[in-house]
Amino acid sequence: MLIPAFPRLLLWALLLLSFLPAAGQTLKVTLLGTGAPIPNIERFGPSILVEAGPAKLLFDCGRGASQRLWQLKIPLGTVNTVFFTHLHSDHVVGFADLWLTGWLPGVYGRRAAPLRLFGPVGTRAMAAALKQAYAWDLNVRTEQGPPPAGATVAATDIAQGVVYEQDGVKVTAFDVQHGEHLKPAFGYRIDYAGRAVVLSGDTGFSDNLIRFAQGADVVVHEVAAARPELLRTSETARQILSYHTQPEDAGRVFSHIKPRLAVYSHIVLLTTDPAIPPPAIQELLPRTRSSYAGPLEIGEDLMTIEISQEVTVRRFGPPSR
Repeated sequence: MLIPAFPRLLLWALLLLSFLPAAGQTLKVTLLGTGAPIPNIERFGPSILVEAGPAKLLFDCGRGASQRLWQLKIPLGTVNTVFFTHLHSDHVVGFADLWLTGWLPGVYGRRAAPLRLFGPVGTRAMAAALKQAYAWDLNVRTEQGPPPAGATVAATDIAQGVVYEQDGVKVTAFDVQHGEHLKPAFGYRIDYAGRAVVLSGDTGFSDNLIRFAQGADVVVHEVAAARPELLRTSETARQILSYHTQPEDAGRVFSHIKPRLAVYSHIVLLTTDPAIPPPAIQELLPRTRSSYAGPLEIGEDLMTIEISQEVTVRRFGPPSR
């Protein structure tokens, strides 16, 4: 039996819509901290929250991550899964705070289930050492009543590949180039409801990142810069920049991927000499434009990027400097 033209078109439209992401299935990325080891009050340590469906996934946990979460009124106890890109101190120093404060009975905590932790080789050993370091606190507080399961860290050492898949959310780790002596180091791709965000972690120019980021809606990438006069005189500065991505190279990465939006985070404005100031943050944009003409944002702490039919950027307050 032939189906009349209008119902047939309607049927095809419904079938097409069934393959598209639902309007309410938004992938939300919040830059909790966009800084580096520099103890800058406006740019806390590197940490990114990704919300996908019911999942709250934290990528790195640098200085101040817990304060930023609670600034957004997100109880620390609701964050049950953490991923480390690598084990440099500026990426992990806030983990003990998130773990222990998130277990406390206050409204900012109340974690009742184990905290899952994924990261490169050494992550399990670090978690075990933290448990030993905080043994007194754990023992005393357990006697006071918080559920012991909430103080448990279920740590896993990972390698490149899919490391998490639950409730329609898939997280893939991939190797990046953070220097010969800084291996392994990972970037991450998070896929949900037909959308994807890629987080570079700490890296120089990486062909592997470009490969894993194909088709991503948003790429959040680190960036580092120093003044030319510093690079002429400081071997230390040259070495540090060799572990990171300068704006011109980041632009090349974005040009290969062609995301709907590129975002800078883990912003390193470098100086190793008190007589030579760091470059201004405004210099990053024109330097990137020498190799990339697409959509680009310079990240700020608490900036959110919502990925749905549109990519929407919201800032928490006045731009950081």
